[in-house]
Amino acid sequence: MFKATLKVLSFFVLVTATPFLYAESFTASFGVEFVNIPAGEFVMGTQDFDQLAKEVKAERLENLKKELPPHKVTLSKPFYLATTEVTQSLWKEIMGYEPGKIKRWQRDDWAELPVSRVSWDSVQEFIQILNDMDEGYHFRLPTEAEWEYAARAGTVGLRPFKYEEMDDYAWYRASSGDKPMPVGQLKPNAFGLHDMIGNVWEWVADSYDADYYKVSPALDPAGPENSSRKVMRGGSYHCTPERVRVGIRGSYVQNRSLSILGFRLAADKIKPDLSTADLSAD
Repeated sequence: MFKATLKVLSFFVLVTATPFLYAESFTASFGVEFVNIPAGEFVMGTQDFDQLAKEVKAERLENLKKELPPHKVTLSKPFYLATTEVTQSLWKEIMGYEPGKIKRWQRDDWAELPVSRVSWDSVQEFIQILNDMDEGYHFRLPTEAEWEYAARAGTVGLRPFKYEEMDDYAWYRASSGDKPMPVGQLKPNAFGLHDMIGNVWEWVADSYDADYYKVSPALDPAGPENSSRKVMRGGSYHCTPERVRVGIRGSYVQNRSLSILGFRLAADKIKPDLSTADLSAD
């Protein structure tokens, strides 16, 4: 049975005008560190579309309107999010096979590369195994809203850093040499999360609808009705800079996989069931 190690991280981030000085974190027995993301509200979607128009060719802007309209979202509950993407070594340990390109498994740094070529469906199988082994936490994919809230970490622009600082925070085509890089090597955002944009795209829990932002509920949105296409967020090592942004959205068929697409785990702490506990006094 897995047991997690709890600790407290200290950092400062502005979310809905509230400073969070300390965040609880834990490291699961399978070696992944999770940080607590506080409940709060933010504006989801691309607010500065005029700025985006300066980076993107005019003929491509129409397709990016799936990032509109910007809309206020409230996440009513805190959750945990892994500080890095799931690695090839963890996938192999849990699932017993090596997905994707052989040459990535032959690299000296293969163990710390983000796993890719894993379908949304196979990710659910991976997560189920983790949940069968752990009684303290429930593991899952983050919702699209949770992912963007965590990636923004209190910021409102196209990226949670200056464009000139991209090499410090994100792997994209020019900085990566057009190949995936070991997780956790670049600077984290204010929540302590690495590679939220760049390196590999990340599956999230939601089904995909290009027009969902127009009808999204303001409280804890969980995506549209179930469909075979699931949302992917964040851009990848293969992307040019204008695609490595917090607001960018993509989708793919849930039973298929891509060499540029991986995932990151979310978690919720399981409350003990007091109804079955022995509360009698000796």
